[in-house]
Amino acid sequence: MLLRISTWGLLVVAVLAGQASAAPPVDFQRDVQPILAEHCTLCHGVDPADRKSGLRLDLRDAALKGGESGEPAIVPGDPEKSPFIERIKSTDPGQVMPPPKHQKPLSPRQIETLTQWIREGAKYESHWAFTAPQKATPPAGGPAHPIDAFVAGRLKDRQLTLSPQADPATLCRRLYLDLLGLPPTPAELAQFQKDGYEATVEKLLASERFGEKWARHWLDAARYSDSNGYEKDMPREQWKWRDWVVDALNRDMPYDQFLIQQIAGDLLPPSDQPGGTQQQVIATGFLRNSMINEEGAIIPEQFRMVEMIDRMDCIGKAILGLSTQCAQCHSHKFDPLTQTEYYGMFAFLNTSYEARSWVYTVEQERQIADIRAKLAAVEQRWREMRPQWQQELADWEARLTQQQPVWESLLATELGTLSGLNHPTQEADLSLLMLGHSSNDVFMITSPALDGVTGLRLEALTHRDLPHQGPGRSGVGTWGMNELEVLIKKPDGKDWEKLKLVNATADFSQPLQKQPDGKKASGPVAHLIDGTDETTWNTDRGVGRRNQASVAVVQFEQPIQAPAGSQLKIVWRMTDMLGCARFSLTRSPAPVAAPVDHAAILALQVPFEQRTVAQRDLLFDAWLAGVPEAKPIAEEIEALWKSYPQAPTSILHLAEQEPARRRKTHFLDRGNWDQPLQEIQPHTPAAFHPYPADAPRDRLGFARWLADRRSPLTARVAVNRIWQAIFGTGLVETAEDLGTRAPVPEYRELLDWLAVDLMDRGWSQKAIIRMIVTSAVYKQSSAASAELLEQDPRNVWLARGPRFRADAEVVRDIALSVSGLLTEKMGGPP
Repeated sequence: MLLRISTWGLLVVAVLAGQASAAPPVDFQRDVQPILAEHCTLCHGVDPADRKSGLRLDLRDAALKGGESGEPAIVPGDPEKSPFIERIKSTDPGQVMPPPKHQKPLSPRQIETLTQWIREGAKYESHWAFTAPQKATPPAGGPAHPIDAFVAGRLKDRQLTLSPQADPATLCRRLYLDLLGLPPTPAELAQFQKDGYEATVEKLLASERFGEKWARHWLDAARYSDSNGYEKDMPREQWKWRDWVVDALNRDMPYDQFLIQQIAGDLLPPSDQPGGTQQQVIATGFLRNSMINEEGAIIPEQFRMVEMIDRMDCIGKAILGLSTQCAQCHSHKFDPLTQTEYYGMFAFLNTSYEARSWVYTVEQERQIADIRAKLAAVEQRWREMRPQWQQELADWEARLTQQQPVWESLLATELGTLSGLNHPTQEADLSLLMLGHSSNDVFMITSPALDGVTGLRLEALTHRDLPHQGPGRSGVGTWGMNELEVLIKKPDGKDWEKLKLVNATADFSQPLQKQPDGKKASGPVAHLIDGTDETTWNTDRGVGRRNQASVAVVQFEQPIQAPAGSQLKIVWRMTDMLGCARFSLTRSPAPVAAPVDHAAILALQVPFEQRTVAQRDLLFDAWLAGVPEAKPIAEEIEALWKSYPQAPTSILHLAEQEPARRRKTHFLDRGNWDQPLQEIQPHTPAAFHPYPADAPRDRLGFARWLADRRSPLTARVAVNRIWQAIFGTGLVETAEDLGTRAPVPEYRELLDWLAVDLMDRGWSQKAIIRMIVTSAVYKQSSAASAELLEQDPRNVWLARGPRFRADAEVVRDIALSVSGLLTEKMGGPP
């Protein structure tokens, strides 16, 4: 009996001892998921194109179902019957997983972790980064400050405590460098000791230098530069967007609005603040900071697509914290982002012009508003003087319509330049768009019915991809044309024969200007066909009116007599390049350009009920200019236009395409820009929060989806970037990639707490920065014992204060500041 009791007692003791020494339960997100991401899901993950043996291991149901063998890869609770375990334990080079050629063998510890995981039931969980953050309650019984509570609780588990607080001089310097990027002066150090820590924090957060320092981190994420990159690397005017970011951070613009305005500010309702609408446009310079290729002979669409891919990468790294560029060519190997979903997000951004617009000062905007108000008042006075003006205008429009020749726009069979520097394209409305490297010569070959043709029309058209809408390619959107030539080749002919052009007319020409040497002249449209490249037709109407359509009409000396199959070649040579043009033929006798601005003729072609306010104004102004009795009114209007201010700078920004011109997005085979497959509609990844059913499928809807409180990543990425700027390393070490291959953060609960707190505090970045720098964790001395340095060399545990090399810009500014050479001027051109 005693023996039996003793034996039973020994068994109980043995069991209890075994339980005490058993490994703690496996945490899927912390222990298992990183192993699968690093060693397994490259071949057995999201991408079906490269999935081996039909086996998927990133989803539980798929792993239990198995692959092509039809047998489960994992048998929950029974690792011995799980082929998955059998393969990772195998010593046979032909059976072991991962295959030896991948050079990523599992360690014995990893194999044991996976074995234990299956023994415990093979529980799967969604990756932490793809579920909305939750605000966990900080550990009780510790410090009152939430950050300190999370860190102290974890340190206690390791039998560690926070380091002592740093000395006042160190804390003061740390604060100044982190919040302003500048060191404190001796006077500021003395003031710090007098005012105290919290008061100094508030003073620095309110300083205009705060925005300068913190804008730098966002500018880096946005690829900001003052030049275009590539071979020529010409300067660009983009500093107004940089100043917008600085100002937004100084005003503590809510982070969700900070994102929405930069992605889709141009689509927001007009602001009621002075200059507010212009600021919303400036904000969209965010996605125009990628490199722009200006090399000769480039294909513009190819490098537009390169810019688009860079924008997707910017959205991925700066906002979503994902390596989205992986899905350009194939579905992501590790994260839940398919190639189709990549182009679904791409489609939201792909309907924008590459616009460039003037940026006016606040005073200039007031001046412009005053000019427009006075113009409206002058025109209203004319309306009151002519009670029947509406009928007169309608009659004038009817007469003008009847007088217009019938024009047939030309479809190009070949487009090019003699130099080969430019590759024109033809748009749906048969206009020719000439982007990319500029060229002084362009030609077009066409094969229309030519018999009886009497004249040729050249339209210079505006386009939002041109500087200030063009029509020209100069820095202000102007252009000049030296010569226009037309040649014909009949079906049985070998050579091109030049046709004589006569009687050039235009809606507008500048007055004649001659160079002092008398060899060159510019202005009248007659220069277009005078047989020399020494003269130029110019149509600059001056500041405020220069960026509008123009037209020239030339007659053939004799109506063309040509059999079917004849070809026409049109050649035009320029000074500043024309960016958008359209050519048309007519058989009407003696065609001439209408004596009104061509922009009004284009407005006249729009049905009355579909005309915009701007188009109606164009027609009213054109009618007014032709009424003899309105000459005094016209002179007042001309004087007002001459007072229009010239903007000091411009901005590259986004502008949404009109519905009729909206670009379609296609799935690109292997990501190649010139290999489009099926059309893709705008949509977002299924693994994220749903896109609102009632939201528009445009950039604004996409921007609001990105900044949605339900987003699993947006707030996390924002607070992690802030933490990285202050501590040198983010709570997630890979700040631009929070996906499945990112190291699991040591303080994941703290990251989520801060993310939710950011949103709870109205997306205030200053509030989060204040929260961090007022914590005991931040105030710690950075000194560390040899033992702590050995245990935690990178300070992942946060048991000491931050200590890292200052950024290059901060090192520069420290040197300039202490030497008295720092420039105090805020903003402006570089």
